[in-house]
Amino acid sequence: MNDVSRAAALLRAGELVAFPTETVYGLGADARNPQAIARIFAAKGRPADHPLIVHLADASHLDRWAVDIPEAAHRLAAAFWPGPLTLILKRHPDVLDAITGGQDTVGLRVPNHPLALQLLREFGGASGGASGGGLAAPSANRFGHVSPTTAEHVREELGDAVALILDGGPCAVGIESTILDLSAGEPRILRPGMLDAAAIGRVLGLVPVFGGKPDAPRVSGSLEAHYAPRASLQLVAAAELAARARQALAGGGRVAVLSSQPLDFDHENLVWRAAGAAPEQFAHDLYARLRELDALACDVILVATPPLDDAWRAVADRLRRAAAGSK
Repeated sequence: MNDVSRAAALLRAGELVAFPTETVYGLGADARNPQAIARIFAAKGRPADHPLIVHLADASHLDRWAVDIPEAAHRLAAAFWPGPLTLILKRHPDVLDAITGGQDTVGLRVPNHPLALQLLREFGGASGGASGGGLAAPSANRFGHVSPTTAEHVREELGDAVALILDGGPCAVGIESTILDLSAGEPRILRPGMLDAAAIGRVLGLVPVFGGKPDAPRVSGSLEAHYAPRASLQLVAAAELAARARQALAGGGRVAVLSSQPLDFDHENLVWRAAGAAPEQFAHDLYARLRELDALACDVILVATPPLDDAWRAVADRLRRAAAGSK
């Protein structure tokens, strides 16, 4: 039995399996099995009302998980699945409350990683099986912490809580999917990702707005404090990085700087790590860099504030929440 077949068997038995996607590593469980879903929440320390995203082998399984599916969802699925886009749709009556956080909506996506797709197909069978073959799969880390982008990150954080970890190498994108709400008329991005509003707008014929209304669905990664390293992460204007680093060093402790350019001085307690000058590279490296700096026992991580434009919106979102979560 190969690793994917073994993983599928473990999932059918109600166990947890971590697997790679193009965004981050997911902590997978059979989305139809209440006991398996409870194991996700226990392993992560995740609040019970925080909904999960269901991963599918392909868009043909949509109607097993959602109802009243708008035509826009089919167009977006055809354009971007497999890929880093999660659609929020009206839930099918058979979807577990634990998946949706008790809401009338469900988040669905098809991941763009060959190992994930192979697992999803084998888990559900060639036609998705009677259950639709869905895997609930939040990021494979403790709730609120930095998401994992390698199999080793999962091992370090969750250890024996996972029955098997499928190693598919580093994740290609590096931060979580764009979440688009199609459940209430006007398309809204509830969590930005590296699939941007302009690309979605070209398919829909209108650019989605950002942010939910007061009654918008709760979605993964939407809490103010999230994605946080152990060290205190602080956002600093690039021009002020050197001065802030000197100030932090004067207070004692180990200081890290994450920026596209190194500082103009060295110090025995100063660690500099390169951040990508382009948003795609920055996103790809971000979580791995934060985990590396935590492993080096840094007390403070100073990060150059990203540009204020749409290309950087997802990176800025993760950094803002990481800063709030690390205070």
